[in-house]
Amino acid sequence: MDQIVFDIETKNTFEDVSANLKKFDVSVVGIYSYKDDAYTCYDENELDKVKEIFRNSDLLVGFAIDRFDLPVLEKYFPAKPDFDLYKIPRFDILEKIEQSLGRRIGLDNLAQANIGAGKTAHGLEAIEFYRNGEIEKLKSYCLNDVKITKDLYELLKKQGYLWIPQRFSPKMLKWEYSV
Repeated sequence: MDQIVFDIETKNTFEDVSANLKKFDVSVVGIYSYKDDAYTCYDENELDKVKEIFRNSDLLVGFAIDRFDLPVLEKYFPAKPDFDLYKIPRFDILEKIEQSLGRRIGLDNLAQANIGAGKTAHGLEAIEFYRNGEIEKLKSYCLNDVKITKDLYELLKKQGYLWIPQRFSPKMLKWEYSV
């Protein structure tokens, strides 16, 4: 079995789909495989490969995957007796922070505070990359988010905490969590 860190990008915005997650269309899925020690990005025509990778994993790691990525992927991978996305154990960094602290934080802010690197663009720019046919730029952006998420997950496993920037204050909160 494998542990997978992943992120998805979509072709459309919340405004395009009236905030209905089931109406989003996936443009790419970025994946890091611990077993292969490799980053790979799959486009919308390769989702069958993503399904097999997920099927052979025993942990899915991501940022906001419970709230966004998995509900969007349900359209492509409907629950069946032989495969159900929600039966795969998962570690959602944002979900754990929100459950513990009662608030959300952006991936970029969390990454800047903990690993000194951030996102290369934002989600709306990713949609523009897709619409403009800049697929390599889109894949690079998605895989950067996967790398950031992996680095945060690894740091949390290693040291048992992440620094959480505080709103309206330069102070950081030490959020402890045992992985």
